[in-house]
Amino acid sequence: MSEELGPALPRPASHAPPRRGVTRRSLRQSERGAVAAELVIAMPLLLLLVMGVVQFALWEDAAHIATAVAQQGVSVGRLQGEPAEAGVQEARSVLDQLGPSVLVGTAITARKTTRMTTVRVTGHAESILGIFSLPVSATASGASEGYTYPGGAP
Repeated sequence: MSEELGPALPRPASHAPPRRGVTRRSLRQSERGAVAAELVIAMPLLLLLVMGVVQFALWEDAAHIATAVAQQGVSVGRLQGEPAEAGVQEARSVLDQLGPSVLVGTAITARKTTRMTTVRVTGHAESILGIFSLPVSATASGASEGYTYPGGAP
């Protein structure tokens, strides 16, 4: 088969001798410990990335809890005959059930007028490392219930 391709080209008889200290054996020996050094650098970065993802998930969970608490507070606070404080008490009760450890440092305020009831929940998401905590707030509003009579008089 080599006859079909033609005669083989001759190889040069002499190669330049390898430079001193750059042989295959010395290259393998100079790379010893490279994997360990890479792991020392990469593993903390990987752990930091994982911790960041977990912290973001906690923040999202705290935001959902704050929204649910505010909405439940409005649903009670807007009822006819109920004061705004009833919405705060209901919101506090729901917070105790859903996640008092995820949403920390909470403040719940309610405001009720003849037309609108508003409940605001503020706090912070639980911190993993204790270095920082992300703020969370949610506001829910709804029309206050009340009877209206034709002509404006009861």
